[in-house]
Amino acid sequence: MSDKKLNAGFIQFLKFNAVGLLNTLVDFAVFTLLHSLGMMNTPAQIISYSAGTANSFIWNKKVTFRDQDRGSKDGFDRRQLVRFIVLNLVVLGISVLLIHWLTDRFGIQVLIAKVLVTFVTVIINFFGSRKWVF
Repeated sequence: MSDKKLNAGFIQFLKFNAVGLLNTLVDFAVFTLLHSLGMMNTPAQIISYSAGTANSFIWNKKVTFRDQDRGSKDGFDRRQLVRFIVLNLVVLGISVLLIHWLTDRFGIQVLIAKVLVTFVTVIINFFGSRKWVF
């Protein structure tokens, strides 16, 4: 692999992580707002996580992966959105399983397990997004 391609891939990975940070901020801001308005935790979490995921799709499509037009006149690709949702559901499932495995099997504290799992899921999500979604 050439240095130029490796560099471009690294920059793309950095953009992906910057978008991820933005998604987290959106998630926390929406959750905090809804919670302060008296909404219960579970619906607030569902709505805020969904807002972060929608933000992720938009920014990764427009900035990180600079999607080329796939034949849609309005630039919206439903198949791409479905793939994005499927990928995120798979990554969510993997993260739940890994956290459960690390905490129950190895007795790792849950926050440490979450950090370790996050490193794994970010890489899966990046390559899934790069190779399959966008």
